[in-house]
Amino acid sequence: MNQAKVIEYEEMLRSAILSSNVELLEELLSDELIFVNHLGQRLSKEEDIDTYRSKSLDITGIEVLEQEIKLFQELAVTVTKVAVNGSLATSEALGGEYSYTRVWKDVGGKLKVVSCHSSSSV
Repeated sequence: MNQAKVIEYEEMLRSAILSSNVELLEELLSDELIFVNHLGQRLSKEEDIDTYRSKSLDITGIEVLEQEIKLFQELAVTVTKVAVNGSLATSEALGGEYSYTRVWKDVGGKLKVVSCHSSSSV
């Protein structure tokens, strides 16, 4: 595992979110995913993906503002600050700066997100 590969996978994840690409999200997220969103809610892989499948969340922009990557044998930890734009199914606008901490694990040469935590950045 190296930094370039982690950046490639972070970009694939960003692209999957922007296009609501459920198939790619299925590949990138571990079946054992633990995701704590910016509201403090704990979501499984299926619960997270369902927000894209059901179109209850439409992310139209993700701008990476800062990113730090730490590598550990078969794991990588990313801390990424982003500016997000989008809307909810209720047509309520969504936007702001958020920080994401992700743990990527090498599984047979492919990286998968095993844990993610999101928080609103002030």
